[in-house]
Amino acid sequence: MGKPFTIGITGGSGSGKTFFLNGLSSHFRDSEICLLSQDNYYKPRETQPTDQQGYQNFDLPTAIDHQAFLNDLRKLKSGQSVVLREYTFNNPKAEPRLLELRAAPLIVVEGLFIQYFEEIDREIDLKIFIEAHDHIKLTRRILRDQKERGYPLDDVLYRYQYHVMPVYDSMIRPLQHKADLVIPNNDHMGRALEVLVRFLKSKLAGVAY
Repeated sequence: MGKPFTIGITGGSGSGKTFFLNGLSSHFRDSEICLLSQDNYYKPRETQPTDQQGYQNFDLPTAIDHQAFLNDLRKLKSGQSVVLREYTFNNPKAEPRLLELRAAPLIVVEGLFIQYFEEIDREIDLKIFIEAHDHIKLTRRILRDQKERGYPLDDVLYRYQYHVMPVYDSMIRPLQHKADLVIPNNDHMGRALEVLVRFLKSKLAGVAY
């Protein structure tokens, strides 16, 4: 079994990481690609820190169980399967699924802090940073959090101003210069996705798995 090729996708909240990830995976068979999202590694709600207004802050690096994420990534890279419970962002209407991830020649990891944690960063072969204007990211976050996660508008706006943007400006944006590719996503990412798919298809052709 050849060594898998690991792609890391990061960027600010609402930049389009998940959209890009889904577009990428649609060009490959399940046996060719494995998707590992940091979203499924949030620590329990009751352990999350609260700010001075009593809001729990899920946008800090400490909100993520990065060691469990790292362990599972290493398992996948060694050819093992991983089973984990889907994180539903505390949405009472969402029923969490049990996810089984199987090793594949292409492993894609996605999340806010995959470059922030050095141990995870060192496991990545190709680092991609998705960027978008702040007002576009805010609009996307409002639509996503209200529709998919059931958050009220005032909650979304408060967290974006006091949690999301301070962490992005101080901990995520500065890591952009370490990325191999920076992809703007203010309008579309079609051409960038096409180039990446062609590159990864060429990598697959050279991997005996």
